[in-house]
Amino acid sequence: MDAAQQEATARARELQRNWYGEPLGALFRKLIDDLGLNQARLAGVLGLSAPMLSQLMSGQRAKIGNPAVVQRVQLLQELAGQVADGSVSAAEATDRMDEIKRSQGGSVLNNTTHTTTSSGAPTVKRVVREIQSLLRSVAAAGDIIDAADTLSATHPELADFLRVYGAGRTSDAVAHYQSHQS
Repeated sequence: MDAAQQEATARARELQRNWYGEPLGALFRKLIDDLGLNQARLAGVLGLSAPMLSQLMSGQRAKIGNPAVVQRVQLLQELAGQVADGSVSAAEATDRMDEIKRSQGGSVLNNTTHTTTSSGAPTVKRVVREIQSLLRSVAAAGDIIDAADTLSATHPELADFLRVYGAGRTSDAVAHYQSHQS
């Protein structure tokens, strides 16, 4: 790989870090390891071609163009967390991955994905992810942080909101959301 290709790859990975919280190669490798997948199966669940997945992982491409695929990534991350904490078995994970694969994005899957309560109300995590998704569809994380920095002197609470939901981790945003409930 020549210097120009290395620079382009480094830039793509930095963009991925801003958009998705980490380079997609690292994110996808975690999903592969945590859910016991191979790259072909991950590509299939996400709705990507194997070459596109490879290009995203290697930094040859920076952005996932399809919002439904981005949502499937988020759903798989949530599922991987549930497998890790033992609340979902490997067999259940396989069924849920099939549900995620069939999802078109933007729709709430049935209650087995833990996106709603038994009453049908969205969970805190689901609300937070929707806020994050909306903010991240409007601007990249770096731009949101720049906007937050601009607002911080006059509107510190709004700046904090932008930082936490626009560029932070979902767990931090959930904690922020819960701390502001009356």
